[in-house]
Amino acid sequence: MKKAIVVGSGAGGATIAKELQGKFDVTIVEEGKDFRPFRANLELIERLKKTHLLFDERMISLLFPAMKVRISNGGMVVVNGSGPGGTTTICTANGIRHDNDLKAIGINLDREFEELAEEVPISTDHMKLWHDHTQMVFDACDKMGLHPLPTPKMAYAGRCASCGRCVFGCVRGAKWDTRQFVIRAMEKGATLVTNAKVRRLVIESGQVIGVDASIGTQRKFYRADLVVLAAGGLGTPFILRNSGIECQQRLFVDPVICIAARWNGSGQNKEIPMPFIVQRDQFIISPYFDFVSFFFNRRWNIPSDDIYSLMIKLADSSCGDVRDGKIGKSLSSEDNRIVAEGVFLCKEIFKSLGIDSDRTFLGTVNAGHPGGMLPLTESEAKTLHHDILPANLYVADSTLFPESLGNPPILTIMAMAKRIGKICLSNADA
Repeated sequence: MKKAIVVGSGAGGATIAKELQGKFDVTIVEEGKDFRPFRANLELIERLKKTHLLFDERMISLLFPAMKVRISNGGMVVVNGSGPGGTTTICTANGIRHDNDLKAIGINLDREFEELAEEVPISTDHMKLWHDHTQMVFDACDKMGLHPLPTPKMAYAGRCASCGRCVFGCVRGAKWDTRQFVIRAMEKGATLVTNAKVRRLVIESGQVIGVDASIGTQRKFYRADLVVLAAGGLGTPFILRNSGIECQQRLFVDPVICIAARWNGSGQNKEIPMPFIVQRDQFIISPYFDFVSFFFNRRWNIPSDDIYSLMIKLADSSCGDVRDGKIGKSLSSEDNRIVAEGVFLCKEIFKSLGIDSDRTFLGTVNAGHPGGMLPLTESEAKTLHHDILPANLYVADSTLFPESLGNPPILTIMAMAKRIGKICLSNADA
């Protein structure tokens, strides 16, 4: 049986590993260690915050290794997951289809989205768990003609305890993540290797013959007939460049900035994040308690139970780069214009609820959806394979997206990875 190496076990990696196992003998190489939810008492961390010992967002990784935090040269906090399941373990489980840019270049993933709907629990059953304050915000947005829609969640609502800790990993198994696909791949014979950082591809005569990885202080070579890179929008370009394959100097990250207000007793910190979404042309608005801002931003200096926050997530420009592990990214003038538009709209929403602007405050700019450094084009719509890549090397993550989605990308990445898996299987039969 031919061997396949899949680098990464997040949305793209886990999906394609499940698809390939059987026709290929798959080894999933994952940089992080086994995932464990963060179980510490958040009230204790809130008290620690008052000592001013929490002064750098990168300290999160010391407390919660599964959450990797870096800061760009523009001061933007960039977060991703590390470990089996990748970022899906620390996301808010949004099951949103957002593939307009892929459709525009001729990629139709209808069948893949239909298949995922059969494999993954996606529903809006969480609506019955909304707090009164969130229902009030939803109704206010509706009255303003903003057409809010409940967010489809990849979750089992019946298991949810409304603890608000989705981004720290779900301790009750209510939130679905791609570890389920990893398990299914392993049940069919796949191998999972954790704590193994792939450094480079080994290429001979124009073909990839395997990958070099570091496991602690040891180096190991994994031989393969097929390699799929799904290490994320920052990790995949790192590996490609280390292997002599140059990516484009462009990077989007779907930046988030929250505008919050004092709303006594709102309790948003103990509620499902992003319960509904307001879609605008270049950004979305959604209720979201921003723990990064709460723990590290001095403006967020009131009790967590009394903060209500609205997220502005924008489809940012692709003016950025990542090289040698350093992220070059800041908001462009156009990005700042879109943020200002979003802040104004959020203040209008709060105003409709009787909350004046002087009770609002901004959060820290952070991001968690990097991509776009090897974007697909119309000429690659059929194969989903770049001409600059060896024939037996594929990419299956947000690195392929032509533009920022400005929306949760996980379901779309999974659908794209499914299609790439089918193409790889078809090529193996040829």
